[in-house]
Amino acid sequence: MSIQALIAPLLRVALFQGLKPLQITEIARQADRIVFKRGDVITAEGADSDGAYLIVAGDVDYIGENGATQQVEAGSLIGEMGMLIEHTFGATVVARGPVRALKITREAMHEQMLADPALAEHLMQRIASRLVKVADELRRIDSALGGYGTDAEEALDVAPAVGARDPAVGRPELELGGRRLGPHGVDGREQDPGHPRRPVP
Repeated sequence: MSIQALIAPLLRVALFQGLKPLQITEIARQADRIVFKRGDVITAEGADSDGAYLIVAGDVDYIGENGATQQVEAGSLIGEMGMLIEHTFGATVVARGPVRALKITREAMHEQMLADPALAEHLMQRIASRLVKVADELRRIDSALGGYGTDAEEALDVAPAVGARDPAVGRPELELGGRRLGPHGVDGREQDPGHPRRPVP
């Protein structure tokens, strides 16, 4: 698969929308290209995740906690939280036939985020916004049930791992490899997002 053929499905992923073409190209370049055969298990529910899978071509079955099966088409990103933090897969995903996929590992994504703080900020804002919506919905359900659950609080516990808020500017930051990433770059140093540098050893 050429880089150009991989960029198109990445552009359709909601999490990546709004990124610069250079940033998308770098994600595609660093991703692992994998081919699965029919019946291959792509992810297993409860297994530790070290990245996410973007289905480039082919269809897969998504098997939820209750055993219900849902067909997932090409263009879907599976296990996206695993790209950013230590996480486990929430469902088993099995190839229905030949499947071409990109695996975006957490290690590669962290390296790119260290080199490009603008990418880190973009991803943190998207994930944090999604977590807030989920937590609000869980609070609403919890309130309707009379306060018998703690799912909302558990959901909010994930937020610090994704990105805390910089009190000075009200924007998210993340610590990777002992370095703080945020709107001021690496460890507070400004960086031109159009010219990302490689990680400092």
